[in-house]
Amino acid sequence: MNNLEIGIWSFPVLLILIFLRIPIGLAMLAVGVLGSYMINGSFLMIFGQLKNQTYGTFSSYSLSIVPLFLLMGQFARLGGMSTALFHAAETWLGHRRGGVAMAAVGACAGFGSICGSSLATAATMGQVALPELKRYGFSGPLATGTLAAGGTLGILIPPSVVLVIYAILTEQNIAKLFVAAVVPGVLAAVGYMLAISLYVRIRPNSAGTRERVPYGERFRALLSVWPVLVVFLLVVGGIYMGIFTPTEAAAVGAAGTGLIALFNRGLTWSTLKSSILDTANSTGMIFLIILGAAIYNGFLALSQLPQEAALYVTEQGFSPWLVLSIILLLYLVFGCVMDSLSMILLTVPIFFPIAIGLDFGLPPEEFALWFGILVLIVVEVGLITPPVGMNLFVINSMAPDIPLGQTYRGVFPFVATDLIRVVILALFPFITLGLVRWLY
Repeated sequence: MNNLEIGIWSFPVLLILIFLRIPIGLAMLAVGVLGSYMINGSFLMIFGQLKNQTYGTFSSYSLSIVPLFLLMGQFARLGGMSTALFHAAETWLGHRRGGVAMAAVGACAGFGSICGSSLATAATMGQVALPELKRYGFSGPLATGTLAAGGTLGILIPPSVVLVIYAILTEQNIAKLFVAAVVPGVLAAVGYMLAISLYVRIRPNSAGTRERVPYGERFRALLSVWPVLVVFLLVVGGIYMGIFTPTEAAAVGAAGTGLIALFNRGLTWSTLKSSILDTANSTGMIFLIILGAAIYNGFLALSQLPQEAALYVTEQGFSPWLVLSIILLLYLVFGCVMDSLSMILLTVPIFFPIAIGLDFGLPPEEFALWFGILVLIVVEVGLITPPVGMNLFVINSMAPDIPLGQTYRGVFPFVATDLIRVVILALFPFITLGLVRWLY
């Protein structure tokens, strides 16, 4: 086989390893090492790459934002912010048909604005909202489907760990990507609430309502979420106004949520130790995937596969919209068997050079922002699509009395709204780029 064929055959080999339940970071690392050996006929180059790449990855200043955002999410949970968000949203929406489920989506959006992780958002809000949804008579499919979909807002509404990784891979401005994600994130939350509204009208017996709450109690509940607003303004507002770099903002956010958790007596020596260990475990897993992807993508560069693929698409004269549609469709397919971070790390180095060479009438920087948000949304859909939708498993593990098949059925209305949103944002780039153009 020539180098290009080795690169092509690496994909099925990698998928086989993933299906054999080998951790994806190790799978990419193994395929990258073996592929480089087949091209070079020696391990000398890969040994040097492992030495330099490992140190360069784990000591990266840009990537230090990842553990800080994860730690911020841990402290936010300990500070009771998730409970306050859900209670506030429930007092305003709970009396409507399907309102408690809408409140769960709103609380997920609020928690996502200070967390940055989809799985953490789903797990945290699942603990808070699932008992309430059951208490008010929501069906198993609607309750688990709502929380699984709402959890995806953790990576769409800034700050977002996945957006940070995309920005690093494509050398884009993290702050501008965060700005570009705001309107699509709000649209996602609104779309999920509309999906719930339609669902409960088609199946009235699938949801109950809670009693109407007096306005005095509503405003008191709203005031209780002030810590979330403060942290959001510190982190995201500080980035937008140029007061902090994204990494500095993440550090400020982690410190701020830590102080709030301490003030609310949720942070003790025991919970602090647990939070740091959980953050370290998650960071280690993410960094291993990043390292494996770096070695694998280095092998792909040696095989010339990304360059040849970009050249082939350019020479064939395919319509830019056709190519974009195929790329997004592939992301949807990959999302059924891979987690979001792995997809981004594995595919962006291949798909981005192809997409950036297409003419959509946008400057390169604006195209990179728009493309990144589209990719993020279809990656988000992958988190709630069978058979390996990670959010589905997280939520279903909290509701063992609800069969996984029911959770699959319950999430389909939310997947439909996601797909509609992808089409709208693809056809009207201004929705994504308008706020960026106004602020920058």
